[in-house]
Amino acid sequence: MGYLVMGGLVLAILYFFAKWLTQSNPAKLKEVLKMLIGGLLLAFCAFLAVTGRYVIALPLAAFALSLLGWGSAQSFKFPGGFPFGGLGGASKSAGQTSNISSRFLHMELDHDSKKLEGKVLAGSFAGRALSSLQVAELKQLWRDVQPDGDSVALLEAYLDSRLSNWRVDFHADSTAGQRDTSSSSALTEKEAYEVLGLAPGASVEDIRAAHRRLIKRLHPDSGGSAFLASKLNEAKDRLLNRH
Repeated sequence: MGYLVMGGLVLAILYFFAKWLTQSNPAKLKEVLKMLIGGLLLAFCAFLAVTGRYVIALPLAAFALSLLGWGSAQSFKFPGGFPFGGLGGASKSAGQTSNISSRFLHMELDHDSKKLEGKVLAGSFAGRALSSLQVAELKQLWRDVQPDGDSVALLEAYLDSRLSNWRVDFHADSTAGQRDTSSSSALTEKEAYEVLGLAPGASVEDIRAAHRRLIKRLHPDSGGSAFLASKLNEAKDRLLNRH
């Protein structure tokens, strides 16, 4: 009798689950399946840990937690220091940004999307986000920042990402890309960490890895900015020289 009741319950659960699957939208279904798989993997990891198979259980648990949204699988490391790269083979952390400031501007680069955003620090547009400025306002800002080479380079990197023909529209002459930037100030240690998107005290390995990852994306040969690439190199050298 007990088996019949248990069997009936299982069939009822399967029926309602199948009905729910047919009515759910794909995005919600994907999220639920991820949670279900993550939970089952965690239970399996607990079994492996109890039986002493920690070498398999630990990296598998890291992946299960990433499915559940509690961490990043690629950040897990074996006790011996061997990196666990995750099933996707990703090598970057989600949500990381690089920050750099000049006399007129503060810029932030999102590592994942490569989107460059900025805020005006001084002048008639102080406090405004670059994304809120109209083309005419950006043109005026471009004129205003001419005395500072770093600000010009940062703003032009932003304009390159937002307006394809801005150089023509702004009537830039042939010397626009040859300004004297010798007055550019050297990065401080704090600024160098921000440029590379690292926390203070990062190891040599982390510094080199961050530089290598970002330079691939921002190098002029990959459609990036020569100025930002030079700042990445400067930040790396600044931090490595202190070790």
